[in-house]
Amino acid sequence: MPAAFPLLRQTAPLRARRFDLLVIGGGIYGAWTACDAAARGLSVALIEKHDWAAGTSSASSKLIHGGLRYLEHFDFGLVRHALAERRVLTRIAPHLVRPLRFIVPVHRGARVGMFALGAGLTIYDVLSGFNQPVARHRRFNASVLSARLPFLLKEGLRGGYSYGDCQEDDARMTLAVVAAAQSHGAICANRVAATALIDDGRRIAGAHAHDVESGETFPIDADVVVATAGPWSRELLGDCAPRMKLVKGTHLVLPAIPGCDDAFLLTAPQDGRVFFVIPWYGCTLVGTTESEIATPAEAVVTADEQNYLLDAVNMLMPGLRWTRDDVIASFAGARTLQADDAATLSAVTREFELLEPRPKLLLPLGGKYTTARVDAVGVVDRVQSLLGRGISPTRTDTLTLPGAPEIPFDAWHAGALQKLAALGVDREAARTVALRHGTGVDRIAELIGECAEWRQRLHPQVPFLLAEAVLAVRDEMARSTDDVLRRRMPLRLLLRGDELTSAGVEGLVDALLGQMP
Repeated sequence: MPAAFPLLRQTAPLRARRFDLLVIGGGIYGAWTACDAAARGLSVALIEKHDWAAGTSSASSKLIHGGLRYLEHFDFGLVRHALAERRVLTRIAPHLVRPLRFIVPVHRGARVGMFALGAGLTIYDVLSGFNQPVARHRRFNASVLSARLPFLLKEGLRGGYSYGDCQEDDARMTLAVVAAAQSHGAICANRVAATALIDDGRRIAGAHAHDVESGETFPIDADVVVATAGPWSRELLGDCAPRMKLVKGTHLVLPAIPGCDDAFLLTAPQDGRVFFVIPWYGCTLVGTTESEIATPAEAVVTADEQNYLLDAVNMLMPGLRWTRDDVIASFAGARTLQADDAATLSAVTREFELLEPRPKLLLPLGGKYTTARVDAVGVVDRVQSLLGRGISPTRTDTLTLPGAPEIPFDAWHAGALQKLAALGVDREAARTVALRHGTGVDRIAELIGECAEWRQRLHPQVPFLLAEAVLAVRDEMARSTDDVLRRRMPLRLLLRGDELTSAGVEGLVDALLGQMP
């Protein structure tokens, strides 16, 4: 079997054989489906028309969580499902999925009061079971919260709670799963678009593909096709596409909250909707809003959405005094949900559903980033059934993702920091590199040995190294500046455009890309 890295963009093998399974769409659901199927011994092709996680899977809230707010709609099964998966993901990818503490302040007149919130958090802890990566919830009185978090609204503050969930870099996580799929034998290629499905009149038998880089068009033959293209699936499936809702989620990126490493789960005073305030790579994510859209092209951030989120934060955290001038970046993603008749979008079920709109064509619908791995297990079970084979057990719940150390994480992490420090990498950047690449820091060290200047940061304000840009181009299938600066490293979310340009970061990445064979 090939190694996980370097990722190899091979299009010739896509033409040379018939596959058991063709997966169309390189977001987190496509990546996990390909990984699981390949690990069970199926021949698998995974194609993506843009880049890995280029759509919704790089536009999430960057969390691995149970979804506390879903308890309000009595989605106990979904929450239990997600909390169990939180435990699995921290075990198989401890370098990518890290604990994060959330604060939930409660003010007078809140839609969910102290008693109800405490009961909900107790249920959350019970549903999570044992051996979880985070501590159980705690209660705080108003004076403690006010002293600890002076920027919070003090008027009417009754107290609050803290609880644990986990955080990740969604694009980075997706890339790691794609690499794992390759290591199990899957053929993975970005910049390959499925232009139409091959329908022989009885069933779907593959897809016509277009290599965006070479301009070539060719068929990919497969016994089963899984369309994990999310909101773009309707265009691919055409008349056989089922009813679904497209829901847009919007986030803002704002400066860090000084002296605060906690995240917050808040309820917008305007309409009672829940949103997050989350520390991320030295900045703060605020979101999400939700609104139904007609097409993926409508997944753009509007001025009204910016104002809504800023107003909500400033009403609950007046000490921050954020304005539109403080917004560093914003992003929006579109997800597919079941087309039910719920009264509000927040009440629409997030439960995963697997449809077969044409024979041998599977379409995942609903679900969430956290549960993508275990949902993919069900997809591959169905694929094996359609192939007429016995259903073999999944292994993705025990196989670690690329970069996961074999020794206890804390001991490994301390050694990795020492190794990077000895190479001249500053401590904050070393910590970030270790948590993003895991044991891949050995490859980073190798690159720094090749050129000592690559130990420096790409930009002084963010903890990413020149060596990581080189790695993205050489080993991680990055094909464009946006691949490097938005998904391999999220600099476009953490810096304003003029800051990237003035520091020469884009020009440097363009030069690296120009050296690709």
